[in-house]
Amino acid sequence: MEALRHCEANLRCKIDLEWIETSEDNIIDKLKSVDGVIVPGGFGSRGVEGKIEAIKYVRENDIPFLGLCFGMQLAVVEFSRNICGLENANSSEVDPDSKYFVVDLLPEQRKIIEKSGTMRLGGQDVYIKENTKAYRLFGENIRRRFRHRYEVNPEYVELLTKNGLSFSGTTKTGDIMQVLELKDKKFFMAGQFHPELTSSLNKPDEMFLEFVKSCLTDYSSDSDQSPSHTYSS
Repeated sequence: MEALRHCEANLRCKIDLEWIETSEDNIIDKLKSVDGVIVPGGFGSRGVEGKIEAIKYVRENDIPFLGLCFGMQLAVVEFSRNICGLENANSSEVDPDSKYFVVDLLPEQRKIIEKSGTMRLGGQDVYIKENTKAYRLFGENIRRRFRHRYEVNPEYVELLTKNGLSFSGTTKTGDIMQVLELKDKKFFMAGQFHPELTSSLNKPDEMFLEFVKSCLTDYSSDSDQSPSHTYSS
């Protein structure tokens, strides 16, 4: 909420925020009036299929999408199912019986039973690949705050990439996927980190800011003046 307010102040726009309960029916009907969708962090299986349905809808209709942590993982699940042909692909957190764990536990988490304090937490470096939207936004690398136990399964990265999903930010060694994007969309980007935690009024997070800009239908990045609009997110 605060990260969006930072964008409001810097772009001189008013955001009409609509919360959608994804465990209910008629998700698509509720999305038809919005200009952009954020799928935030979370845990567990409640509402997951609705979130995946929402991601599919915005991807197919080129509606700006921003995924945060769990939102990134579910974007991978949706892409795996509907583009890569991995029927019922899922996260091992959500469906332990799935044939395709495209999202799975981090290797260092596999032998941990007590969950308290065992996540990959705090500041981590994100190395950005050149010739990507993320590189245009951030430059070579950034440092962001993380809070996750699951990751994009490295076994499926080649297949996902081959089918058009770009992992534009990783760890230095390239073994953990930390930013994804679809290059042919107006704005379709997700981060395994929580960009809202490092956003500020003086320096809105770049992903949030670009997401909001993409929701402003007549916004021009070349304009000398910031627009003043109202839109739904």
